[in-house]
Amino acid sequence: MEQKRDYYDVLGLARDASQRDIKAAYRRRARQYHPDVNRADPDAEERFKQIGEAYAVLSDAEKRARYDRFGHEVPGGFWPDMADFDPFSIFDMFFGGRPGARRAVRGEDVRYDMAITLEDVFTGAEREISMERLGVCAHCGGQGAEPGTSPQTCPLCHGTGQVRRVQNTFFGQFSTVATCPDCRGGGQYISQRCSVCGGRRVSRERLTKTVRIPPGIEDGQRLRYEGEGNAAPGGIPGDLYVRVFVQPHEQFERRGADVVYEQKVTFAQAALGHSLEVPTLGGPCELTIPPGTQSGESFCLRGKGLPLLRGRGEGDEYVVVTVETPSDLTEREKQILTEFAALRGEELSPQDEGLLGRITRGRRARRRKQQR
Repeated sequence: MEQKRDYYDVLGLARDASQRDIKAAYRRRARQYHPDVNRADPDAEERFKQIGEAYAVLSDAEKRARYDRFGHEVPGGFWPDMADFDPFSIFDMFFGGRPGARRAVRGEDVRYDMAITLEDVFTGAEREISMERLGVCAHCGGQGAEPGTSPQTCPLCHGTGQVRRVQNTFFGQFSTVATCPDCRGGGQYISQRCSVCGGRRVSRERLTKTVRIPPGIEDGQRLRYEGEGNAAPGGIPGDLYVRVFVQPHEQFERRGADVVYEQKVTFAQAALGHSLEVPTLGGPCELTIPPGTQSGESFCLRGKGLPLLRGRGEGDEYVVVTVETPSDLTEREKQILTEFAALRGEELSPQDEGLLGRITRGRRARRRKQQR
């Protein structure tokens, strides 16, 4: 017979541990090594079994006294083999049910992608969506049986979906509960299956729903609609998740709750100052740029950005000024700009040397005339 580990060692306890210590150790280790939780450790189920076995003995005063005296050996032979011992029965009694053992079957979640505009983010919107999902079969009403017939109660579990087994061991009686193998937990069996769903109790259906887009929603954010996903036979439906994607805007760039707008101005407007009307998501707004504005400089329009979620305020709009350089100058405009550069002492290397020469000669002639 394989040598068993000391029960105190299994729970990590000293031999004088109190009942409170034993319960605390079991609670901690049973949760840690439950196979439904600890799936990374291949030995988790075996350790969970050892932990339950140790607790079954040490938590009982009479059994603990017997174990403290004889250990795993008793007069006349060994302790009974615990191969049929169900540690989940202890876990159920201690915690009120093993993880996931009595949870209702849940349908799968469904995802729907929706594209919206930046204007939708600014004002909020309502959109109607249409999609397919698994719903309760309308033909059989979710019974799985052809109309006119009805499911029969499982004779093995008597409709409970579970079978109970009582084991007698040296430590006393242990009761275990398992899913009924005949009806697989449904409590019923079907003699004539539904012609539409084939007894699955769910079938494809089309869902049409109005979705409300809250103002300030972020790109990629999900809206959850509980219980509107795929149905599950005999269980609860999953959820519907609508994922929102904000389309790029032709005028504005979004940066959180702020928006950025690029405003082009002429050299004269930037140099002399200018008042102009700029677009915002809420309508046109007056903006005054001061004299000497540089290309790339930005101006803030407070509260003209996007609303924050749940009405906590608004972002701002930043107007970035870009000074345009004209590319279709007339001869007269070139002359004026060349004279302007000369007045400021700026060096030029224009492509039209004839024009520069004529301007230079004319300027020199005027200076000579003034000197006379």
